[in-house]
Amino acid sequence: MTELIPAPGQVTGRGSRFFELGPATRVAAGEGTEGTERWLRATLGAATGLPLAPGREDEDDVIRLSIDPLVTKDLGEEGYRLAVTPEAVQLAGGGPAGLFWGAQTLRQLLGPDAHRRAPLPGRQWQLQEIQVQDAPRFHWRGLMLDVSRHFMPKDGVLRYLDLMAAHKLNVFHFHLTDDQGWRVEIRKYPRLTEVGSWRTRTKFGHRASPLWDDRPHGGHYTQDDIREIVAYAAERHITVVPEIDVPGHSQAAIAAYPELGNTDVIDTSALTVWDTWGINPNVLAPTDNTLRFYEGVFEELLELFPSEFIHVGGDECLKDQWRQSPTAQERIRELGLKDEDELQAWFIGHFDKWLAARGRRLIGWDEILEGGLAEGAAVSSWRGYAGGIAAARAGHDVVMCPEQQVYLDHRQDGGADEPVPIGYVRTLEDVYRFEPVPAELTPDEARHVLGTQANVWTEVMEDPARVDYQTFPRLAAFAEVAWSSLPAPAERDFADFERRMTAHYGRLDALGVAYRPSAGPRPWQRRPGVLGRPIDGPPPNR
Repeated sequence: MTELIPAPGQVTGRGSRFFELGPATRVAAGEGTEGTERWLRATLGAATGLPLAPGREDEDDVIRLSIDPLVTKDLGEEGYRLAVTPEAVQLAGGGPAGLFWGAQTLRQLLGPDAHRRAPLPGRQWQLQEIQVQDAPRFHWRGLMLDVSRHFMPKDGVLRYLDLMAAHKLNVFHFHLTDDQGWRVEIRKYPRLTEVGSWRTRTKFGHRASPLWDDRPHGGHYTQDDIREIVAYAAERHITVVPEIDVPGHSQAAIAAYPELGNTDVIDTSALTVWDTWGINPNVLAPTDNTLRFYEGVFEELLELFPSEFIHVGGDECLKDQWRQSPTAQERIRELGLKDEDELQAWFIGHFDKWLAARGRRLIGWDEILEGGLAEGAAVSSWRGYAGGIAAARAGHDVVMCPEQQVYLDHRQDGGADEPVPIGYVRTLEDVYRFEPVPAELTPDEARHVLGTQANVWTEVMEDPARVDYQTFPRLAAFAEVAWSSLPAPAERDFADFERRMTAHYGRLDALGVAYRPSAGPRPWQRRPGVLGRPIDGPPPNR
């Protein structure tokens, strides 16, 4: 079972002999390997029913775990070397993360049933003689999950962290707030969740759809839930990057605290949590009160999330209310700004400095380039490649996540039975041929590309099964793009990837993932009669 995903850097020494795992197999854990030891015992122990008791390095029938400075030197802290002989398994990581990624490879080599939560009767466990040497291409290998449009309960989030770990993804971008719901408890401002986390009904399908789900929808994570999620992710060497959207996509916050909105333009006290989709005109007022309010939000957020980066959104902020607002226009004059774009840049720049003073870094969607980019800010390039190219050339770090390539809410096929078809057709092969680093960048500029990220926006994903359908199997292709050193897109061996996916579908089945089958949606995965927004033709590659 060597059909590994993502593809490792080097596989050698395949032999005809096997290492047999049985009741006497032990785990010899060296210094610094305790986290992976616990994971192996809990996860593989559950799947195999074997005790995997502590052992000594000089024994046979042992899985040896170590942190090896030579691996660190040759492959970096996320690299690993795995050697299987009939006598023992040797897994050495360049650091704790590399060791953990090697353990994921070990699990894949044991076959799909190693991804179950309890052993199947009569199952025998063996590993083919093999040597694997591996390390990731990118440091940032991300998945963004939008829990604002449709809330995902905590158990579902923990499950997605496990799915990320199984694919060697290491950054979880947690989209916690938007017009349609505020999902994180802020103790200083309890109405954010008391009011802002619930909407009375929900648009079913694209915003032009005539259909409504008239049930209230909502939910939020307590601060202890967040601490649990962050700790669970850290055990799997995944960094959680929270997103609190400002100054647009903020109607849920304004519904909870009307003084945050442009009260001199509209009656913000009449606003409710938004129940439909699209770009919302109700944005935050650029006042000192708003700044102080969100500083209070971020103060609590920093206690919950130890990540270097904090995402502030910054996308799709309509400026119409600012143009009509005497308060906003006075602020523009007071600051000597040219226009409303520069006003947004001032707003984002305030939090860039505020976060930097606390040892953190701001990251936002590529609209934060408009009006001038804050000095230390990084950019999530979503409107194609152009924003990322501009940011990298200006010396800013970039995460490449172009909508036309790796937005997994876009439809996977052009067939009429595709559920709620959104955007361009992005097949499994299309995602596999995605290249995160634009050819226009020089080597020095390309070094600002921290990595890449797939984004899952949930407007038309009303439950976890729909999230699974849109995300998988394409996330497996994306994971290989993010991890493996692949050739240029046209030269990639998609046939080999499809061959390896045959085995990987078995792993996804064992993990209970409701993925889209290659033959098309199953009957219960369809949504007949629900209006989508398909876009014909190939997406622009720019």
